[in-house]
Amino acid sequence: MVALGMNSSVAFLSFLYITCVMSASWRPTPAPEPNSLVSSPNPEANSPEPSPATLADSPETQLPPTAEGLFDVTDYGAEPDGETETSSAFLEAWNAACSHNGDSTFYIPEGTFLLGPVSITGPCHNNQPPKIVIKGTLMAPPNLSAFPDTNWIVFQDLHGINISGGNGEVPNIDAQGEVEAWKRNSCSKSEKCNKLITSLRFNNVSLGTISNIAVSNSKGFHVAFLDCDNINVYNVSISSPGDSPNTDGIHVGMSTNINITSSNIGAGDDCISIGPGSRNISVSDVKCGPGHGISIGSLGKYTDEEDVVGINVRNCTITGTQNGVRVKTWPGAPASHASNFMFTDIVMINVSNPIIIDQEYCPSNSCKSTSEPSLVKLSNIHFKNISGTYNTESGVTLICSSGVPCENIHLIDINLNPTEPETPREGRFNVKGVVNGLEILNSSF
Repeated sequence: MVALGMNSSVAFLSFLYITCVMSASWRPTPAPEPNSLVSSPNPEANSPEPSPATLADSPETQLPPTAEGLFDVTDYGAEPDGETETSSAFLEAWNAACSHNGDSTFYIPEGTFLLGPVSITGPCHNNQPPKIVIKGTLMAPPNLSAFPDTNWIVFQDLHGINISGGNGEVPNIDAQGEVEAWKRNSCSKSEKCNKLITSLRFNNVSLGTISNIAVSNSKGFHVAFLDCDNINVYNVSISSPGDSPNTDGIHVGMSTNINITSSNIGAGDDCISIGPGSRNISVSDVKCGPGHGISIGSLGKYTDEEDVVGINVRNCTITGTQNGVRVKTWPGAPASHASNFMFTDIVMINVSNPIIIDQEYCPSNSCKSTSEPSLVKLSNIHFKNISGTYNTESGVTLICSSGVPCENIHLIDINLNPTEPETPREGRFNVKGVVNGLEILNSSF
């Protein structure tokens, strides 16, 4: 018999098919690969996997000592001493570069710049923003009182933006969250948590590249994309300790065609979180850890949330995290859809909960109602070729809604081993709620 660890007496499996089962592992007969999935106006439609966003131009950065169209922040009064606040000089240099009649570069030279809250806004001349080249270190004010709202550096209303550290040593954007922010209440432990300061926020930005930079020690999210389209993020390093509260690495919401690749992310919360209204999001060749893994959600916390469609996570390594790959929705969540997700070619190293769907997500017991089921409809979710080790009781956990069943969940070529193999295998697969169409092939966990 198959040992399915059931967390609730109301657990059901409808249209469940497993071709063959061993007592210690799942070893079914191989079957043809399912069709890949892509974002579509029809969440149930099958089509090729979502393609990465088109790369915006990112030429090699070669700047002469003096050049037409070069706007160096030190020429506008910014002192690279790490003590003099420089936001006024930065804004003056940006405004000059943005209004320049011709190609321009907003240039931050070597040195350490203490930079207060600042908004880099467009549109610029001919709707062509300057290139942004960062060579020096940017440091945020350490105290929360220096921030009138919840952002440090905002990029807004820009089309065709290119932000790069150029060649050579990667510059660091350090929010100094360890000085004060991390010592306050954590939102994961209390409803009454302090305002979270996002280090880099992109609002209404399109056709852009962000590359060869480091972001560290954020007071909240390190990087957030909201209402953005066609953005490529690569060769980015994000780092905060695993116990730094609320410090998501990269958050995506209300955005389309975002491609995150070839980056290292370690944080105190999700390495990458993908929120409502996200479509055609690609994550590849990312090393995640420490943190809470790579998550879709949380979904359903607010009314009128837009659907999430077409998420592709592939070729990633996740190490020492609280979760591996996760889909999370709030109990009592209003109706919406989340569909066409692909998690493929992922290596787990000593993680907790390597594969988890959690439709009873409720951090710090902050839910309005825990008895009402989530009405976020999850469908067409593929987990394929995922291997490695885990340190929790369950290798795969599916906590689905009892109100709207999870539909078409596929576990294919899963090879996960507990770090304590002497523990009995019974209970390694936990299912709760309702699942319509669960496929498990060539898998052992």
